[in-house]
Amino acid sequence: MSVLSGTRNNLLSKSRTLASGMLLTSVALSGCGLMDDRSERYVDARELPPLEVPEGADSSRISQAMPIRDINVADASKFYPAEIPEPPDMTSEILEENYVVEELDGQAWLLVNDVPGRLWPATNAYMIDRGLGISGDNPKQGLIQSDLLNFSKRARDLAELPEEAVQEEARVVLQVMMSPGVRRKTTEIQVRKLEVGDEAVLKPWSGNEVPSPDELAFQKRLLADMAEFLQGRDEQKSFSRAASGIVSQPLVKLVSEEDQAVAIRLDLDFGRSWAEIRRALTEAGIAVVDLNRSEGWFHVDFRTEEERDSGWFDWFGDDSQPQHTHTLRLEESPEVVTLTAEQEASFDGDRNASDLLGELFEYLY
Repeated sequence: MSVLSGTRNNLLSKSRTLASGMLLTSVALSGCGLMDDRSERYVDARELPPLEVPEGADSSRISQAMPIRDINVADASKFYPAEIPEPPDMTSEILEENYVVEELDGQAWLLVNDVPGRLWPATNAYMIDRGLGISGDNPKQGLIQSDLLNFSKRARDLAELPEEAVQEEARVVLQVMMSPGVRRKTTEIQVRKLEVGDEAVLKPWSGNEVPSPDELAFQKRLLADMAEFLQGRDEQKSFSRAASGIVSQPLVKLVSEEDQAVAIRLDLDFGRSWAEIRRALTEAGIAVVDLNRSEGWFHVDFRTEEERDSGWFDWFGDDSQPQHTHTLRLEESPEVVTLTAEQEASFDGDRNASDLLGELFEYLY
């Protein structure tokens, strides 16, 4: 019996020790409930006068361990610069890459991340630098025309004319057309060779002409040369007041009714509108389930990320496939294309057709 009693006493003693240890641990972990938190008392602390020591005593042992440096009032102006720094150029965030030669439906242009008024002087400088000269221009229309290219060896080389000139050859000029881009604060520059008479009279620009494959290849080479020149003059840009008139109304507009987006109007031809919408869908991360250009529609998946996530079922297979939730339709009229959206009857998600148009507009313009 004494052995059993001793064993029982040992067990009881250990149990008390374990319980005491758990209690201390609990108290330590929840110390904020038993200990006063003084971490924010300094906020309401009252400033006291400096400590005074008896005369002749050494005060170095009671000075601040981390003294705060005094500010000279005379130098306080350095905290407020006399000149306000210029704000950053927000147009640099519009495009991932500047000076891009783009091509669509047989047309090519140079897309520049700047407004026409700043590119006009640099483009004139390009014409002079390359020996093309300028026979006429119209800043409001954004049109520049060179001198006759036939009588300059350098101009003939740049325009890819035959090395040897002949009397019967056609007289040729180079035209540069500058216009506001589809995306905000951008400019599109086009070029073309044009046959004229013996005098280089300024000819109107016609954007309906489709160049041949050889002409298109030439335009792209010339635009690439112009891009290199303009990029090298980024630090020397000036502004042309005459060319500021090139700025026109936006080419992409959001049409709303009762604060709800109902359509997007694009003042472009059908081919350019189709390409811009495809670009916007890609940049917005909206999956295209199906499309038909001849009939002018896109089937898209406009679900939210949460709606696309099938949860733990993803462990048993691939991610959920795109679903047809909305239909985009393009309707063409003279010089205008209208984009509308329609939600599928089977879709009951959070995003509606108005939300789709609003998001696309942000990427189109």
